[in-house]
Amino acid sequence: MSKKTLVLGASLKEERYSNLAIYRLRKFNTDTVAIGMREGMVGDVQIHKELIPFQGINTVTLYLNSKRQSEYYDYIISLRPERVIFNPGTENPELYKLLKENNIQSEVACTLVLLETNQY
Repeated sequence: MSKKTLVLGASLKEERYSNLAIYRLRKFNTDTVAIGMREGMVGDVQIHKELIPFQGINTVTLYLNSKRQSEYYDYIISLRPERVIFNPGTENPELYKLLKENNIQSEVACTLVLLETNQY
């Protein structure tokens, strides 16, 4: 079964890792939703600007630096994901603690590497 994933900090720019992650997630048939600063399409995935209360999110994969994450804390927790992946450059001890208090697993890893090594 596909682990429905939210790419938070999604970019329309092809050189961004969040953009590449969306393509890779879809390549591996992962149900993918995305939120970013600009609306648009990355492959068959719509990037939304507003914080949509998505249902059934298994994984939130972060592409926002720690300073930009604080405004999303409540939103991430409200989704009740099983885990949050902190990609390189997104590490945030404050959010790790908050997630732990809400029984949400945090993982410091690279989504692209996890996918390519079958550990996603």
